Amino acid sequence: MERSDSLTKKTDDDDRYEAAAPETAGGMDAIESVEKIFESKEVPPWRNQLTFRAFFVSFVLAILFSFIVMKLNLTTGIIPSLNVSAGLLGFFFVKTWTAALEKSGLLRQQFTRQENTVIQTCVVAASGISFSGGFGSYLFGMSETIASQSTDANDAQNVKNPSLTWIIAFLFVVSFLGLFSVVPLRKIMIIDFRLTYPSGTATAHLINSFHTPKGAKLAKKQVSTLGKLFSFSFLWGFFQWFFTAGDGCGFNSFPTFGLKAYENRFYFDFSATYVGVGMICPYLVNVSLLVGAIISWGIMWPLIKDRRGDWYPAHLPLSSLHGLQGYRVFIAIAMILGDGLYNFFKVLGRTGLGLYKQVRDRRAELVRPIDGQLLPPPVPESYNDQVRTRLFVKDQIPYWLAMAGYIGIAIISTITLPHIFHPLKWYYIIVMYIIAPVLAFCNAYGCGLTDWSLASTYGKLAIFIVGAWAGAAHGGVLAGLAACGVMMNIVSTASDLTQDFKTGYMTLASPRSMFVSQIIGTGMGCVISPCVFWLFYKAFGNLGEPGSVYPAPYALIYRNMAILGVEGFGSLPSHCLTLCFIFFAAAMAINLLRDIVGPKWARFIPLPMAMAIPFYLGGYFTIDMCVGSLILFIWEKIDKAKADAFGPAVASGLICGDGIWTLPSSILALCGVKPPICMKFLSRSTNALVDNFLSS
Repeated sequence: MERSDSLTKKTDDDDRYEAAAPETAGGMDAIESVEKIFESKEVPPWRNQLTFRAFFVSFVLAILFSFIVMKLNLTTGIIPSLNVSAGLLGFFFVKTWTAALEKSGLLRQQFTRQENTVIQTCVVAASGISFSGGFGSYLFGMSETIASQSTDANDAQNVKNPSLTWIIAFLFVVSFLGLFSVVPLRKIMIIDFRLTYPSGTATAHLINSFHTPKGAKLAKKQVSTLGKLFSFSFLWGFFQWFFTAGDGCGFNSFPTFGLKAYENRFYFDFSATYVGVGMICPYLVNVSLLVGAIISWGIMWPLIKDRRGDWYPAHLPLSSLHGLQGYRVFIAIAMILGDGLYNFFKVLGRTGLGLYKQVRDRRAELVRPIDGQLLPPPVPESYNDQVRTRLFVKDQIPYWLAMAGYIGIAIISTITLPHIFHPLKWYYIIVMYIIAPVLAFCNAYGCGLTDWSLASTYGKLAIFIVGAWAGAAHGGVLAGLAACGVMMNIVSTASDLTQDFKTGYMTLASPRSMFVSQIIGTGMGCVISPCVFWLFYKAFGNLGEPGSVYPAPYALIYRNMAILGVEGFGSLPSHCLTLCFIFFAAAMAINLLRDIVGPKWARFIPLPMAMAIPFYLGGYFTIDMCVGSLILFIWEKIDKAKADAFGPAVASGLICGDGIWTLPSSILALCGVKPPICMKFLSRSTNALVDNFLSS
């Protein structure tokens, strides 16, 4: 599963407020600055920013977004940024709450942008566990369901079936370490280095705009639009359910481009979720997905299928990794690893260069002028930065608390994890916890420069290193997957917290309230996400099986990465290794070409990571996403300002409505209530055979 903030759409609307308030050096603003607009509003103490209503709303939204992220995890693994939705819905719910209390005369505290930021932080932290918890990747990859799809390393010591108890315990002992690891560096990242954190900055602009009179009116219209599309999407999901009485039934199996295209997974499946995701993701991502689907399912797999009996035994079932399925999975892994390693070294290089320049510039500031030559005066801070810096450094988080928290949780985790995963020895864990703060810093710093989180890449490195260290005879596959979870949780939460610190800095939310909100949100996520996953797991008996509604594609991919790390390439089908090397090199070459030609031409070159996803899944969801892109493209041509303002709200409504429908559909499945109708499409000849059979 891949999630990157840089793969999500950031519209001009995100900067509409800041663009209206540019600043000049010296604090003399050409147009009134953001903080001067809010100058008359008192900033509440950090404890007053943490309200009951904020956490109640956060809890409700965390459940909603956990269902959405879980559904995306278990279908394609493509997760767009939901920050705009979280901020918008948080503003709407609390604004409605306070308006009702104000009319009754019971309102004691006004709703502030700081409280809005607390909600945003808490919701994103909670729903983020649905991603970093590995429910669609490493964690579910441990299960017997996924292990049975491979003939290698599927013995008892490399398998661990999901259980609500151990999943919650695992998340609680690994999800908080990343938060404590970067707390001492918050001032360096935000104030000294002035890292941009584009997603955190865009979220802050959005929250600031909500709390101005003009922005509040726009937010009200956006929420209204979101509500209408939410209702439509929910009812559409309910309507579709009636026609899904069996496998291959319903609108999601509609052969839009004919039965031959349907066999090769090219069809529009009427998913409101992925139409919405397509409206959020940049055009390049959606086009890259489509290109990958055409190359794989349109060209490569039909050609390789014709080689059955030559390249691989003809009698193998379609799900066997020694047959056609092996080419699909391992070539996709090769592209993902090629893209991931290229960006790992690229971001690592930029991080090192950025740190070098920061240190060099600081040393230059300390050099005394000689021979009467004065250094140029430093550029004065703007009024915004003066106000924000003063409040950001006011509420300190003690370093001893961060150190004690990290060491304490690390000790508990080192004792607990070997009891959950027997092949994961205590000394593996200690080594990871010694290295983890450095990797967490690198990821947080790189995210501030590029908006690209490499959490999944660090997790994959842990799979190979720890898996090979443990060895095939000692449960190396399970150890590698567990190590992936430990590392992914640490580096992911670290970059998330620094993003939130940036948002808090720009909305005058206290670092203490941000930290507490992140901890509470993470705690919520450690309970909510496993419960949501457990509902899916129990309601849908074929969860994780190829061709099912929830195939969990990245679970199989992560498990096979672990098998490769432990057992090598001996089990691959003929010529598969050669093709893997070709696509691995192609992924790195395409990324290099994108960097060489520059942004102007790179926007026409597909993204290898996005191209790799349909290699295993097929092109059906890419059609949905391209439809979403087409809708937004036409809308922008007709009325760009309106599309920029309301496009994210429309997309969020489609995603949220269809996502929340999974809750009642899961409950219906658990209660044994089945749809009454099966709508299935047959060829003319097959239909004639069916008619003859029924008539006889």
